Amino acid sequence: MPTARAHLNGLLLAEADSWEKVEGNVYFPPSSIKDQTIFTKSDTKTFCPWKGDAEYYTIKSGDQNVQDAAWYYANPYEKATNIKDHIAFYKSKVSVTVE
Repeated sequence: MPTARAHLNGLLLAEADSWEKVEGNVYFPPSSIKDQTIFTKSDTKTFCPWKGDAEYYTIKSGDQNVQDAAWYYANPYEKATNIKDHIAFYKSKVSVTVE
């Protein structure tokens, strides 16, 4: 499997040789996150009818906070258990590549 990487302003956020792809989004396993300290849980939550409730992270990059740049499913529905706690990034906010 190719390597997936997520970058924000040149900072490597996540890197994984094993990941999940759902609806065009790469879901990185929690162990692939390079620096957990720059991820802060936000109050934002959304709902997907087949995955369940998504929770969001704001990511700190230098002096900038990128609001709700990433999301995850802590308690996904049965059809989405393969992405439990995996983190996906908004492509408009974070560069995600697969090579």
